[in-house]
Amino acid sequence: MASSSKAVATIALLLSLNIVFFTTVSANHYVPCPPPPKTPKHPPTPPAAATCPKDTLKLGVCANLLNDLVHLVVGTPPKTPCCSLIEGLVDLEAAVCLRTALKANVLGINLNVPISLSLLLNYCGKGVPAGFQCA
Repeated sequence: MASSSKAVATIALLLSLNIVFFTTVSANHYVPCPPPPKTPKHPPTPPAAATCPKDTLKLGVCANLLNDLVHLVVGTPPKTPCCSLIEGLVDLEAAVCLRTALKANVLGINLNVPISLSLLLNYCGKGVPAGFQCA
């Protein structure tokens, strides 16, 4: 009987040490925080302002088209001189070119620039880009 109580005591001691060991290991489980995000050495540069790749003075031919559109000429005004100048441009470039021409008064007419710009762009099959400000 002494040997069975000795065996039970040994097993109890081993189980107790096992519980203490695993509790100690589990209590020190450390999960490090993720590192902070890296900041770029150079801040990103804002996108360059859109410029007109065409000669703004050539857009003076749009005056006749705009005059015909504003004064409701009977028939369809010709698209050839004005629209062919902005034909290969994306909407933003076309808007910048026409806005520059309208603001510089190259067309020789005093106009409401945003409305005139929208009218010319729509007639030439272009659109006013979302968020475009005619300032």
